[in-house]
Amino acid sequence: MTRTLIENIRLVQNDGSLAEGSVLIEDGRIAAMSAEPLTDYTGDRFDGGGSVAMPGFIDIHIHGALGADFMDDDSAAAGTIAAALPAEGTTSFLATTLTHSPERISQAIRHGRNFMTGKEKAGAEMLGFHLEGPFIHPNQAGAQPAAYICEPSMAQLQGWFGNNLDDLKIITMAPEQDVEFKVIRELSERGVIVSAGHTTADYATIKRAQEAGLTHLTHFANAMRGLHHREIGVVGAGMLNRELFCEIIADGIHLAPDMLKLVLQVIGPERLLLITDSMRAKGLPDGSYTLGDQEVTVSGQEAVLADGTLAGSVLKMNEGVRQLKVAADISWADAIALSSGNAAQRFGISDRKGSLEHGKDADIVLVTEDFSVRHTFCRGRMSFAHDQIEDVPVD
Repeated sequence: MTRTLIENIRLVQNDGSLAEGSVLIEDGRIAAMSAEPLTDYTGDRFDGGGSVAMPGFIDIHIHGALGADFMDDDSAAAGTIAAALPAEGTTSFLATTLTHSPERISQAIRHGRNFMTGKEKAGAEMLGFHLEGPFIHPNQAGAQPAAYICEPSMAQLQGWFGNNLDDLKIITMAPEQDVEFKVIRELSERGVIVSAGHTTADYATIKRAQEAGLTHLTHFANAMRGLHHREIGVVGAGMLNRELFCEIIADGIHLAPDMLKLVLQVIGPERLLLITDSMRAKGLPDGSYTLGDQEVTVSGQEAVLADGTLAGSVLKMNEGVRQLKVAADISWADAIALSSGNAAQRFGISDRKGSLEHGKDADIVLVTEDFSVRHTFCRGRMSFAHDQIEDVPVD
């Protein structure tokens, strides 16, 4: 048995306040949490330096980082991304695909599955796939390659993921493209989260799609029909319909700071999920990169195609939490819900992730009060230290 006591940290209490405490890790899981010193403990100790302990972040919509993209024909791409994410506090993620040819998507799924089943488990944990496209509307393609857009098809999905749709956790699609919402209904019955995105749907269409099983909105307010006083669109549906969960990219670009404040007030932290939608340039200098064979120019926090269309982001999860704190003064409890708790609940993994509790995975990020990441533990293993660069075992 490997045991490590993380001490000299502050824990978020049920009322949102902070209190001094410690966390005991045994064999990759949380064995105990205490506000009192464990005087009889004789194992390894780790000094948290007064940091605030949060559950590791869960990014359910991410395309790439550090020069790699899940769509690359490269068996090492997923591992590169997984190794990079603990630096921003992310300990779990969904590999997100892009609209492309059936062969290219199949290839991405194969590489991702090889990573999931491989022996190397350092870094963030891949929980499955977020299929973004190709069943979207061409008029809201955004940075998705429009040439590969196609009609929704269960046969195609089963060709990619098998008859049981193994590892498919969420799909982004345009509901208006799904005749009689047959695909949405079957996906919902099979436990796949169906999300409206890259869509021209009006409010009435979203309502009918919800009746068939739609429960989610992709990168809220981007690549969807906006709010209008005569037709409230997809954005209005997200604000009005309490059954819809909404992804938000809190980089100050996809959603202005005032919009972030508005959605926190109107929708509330219980229905919002922070995502990055980051592409391969995250963690690299400004310059020219690619997304789905398209050239993307990155300058500062903005990534755009040649025509100025936003092409994902270079956002890091801890930076997104910081933006939400600045824009809307969220509490520590809200920060946890937005960055991990809501995602864990949505994807049925709250028994092991999304909060710091006895028996759960020791996915822990230690942050300063401005959400700078000091240390990240993935399933009990230190995978990032602010003063080191390599994966470091603590046992």
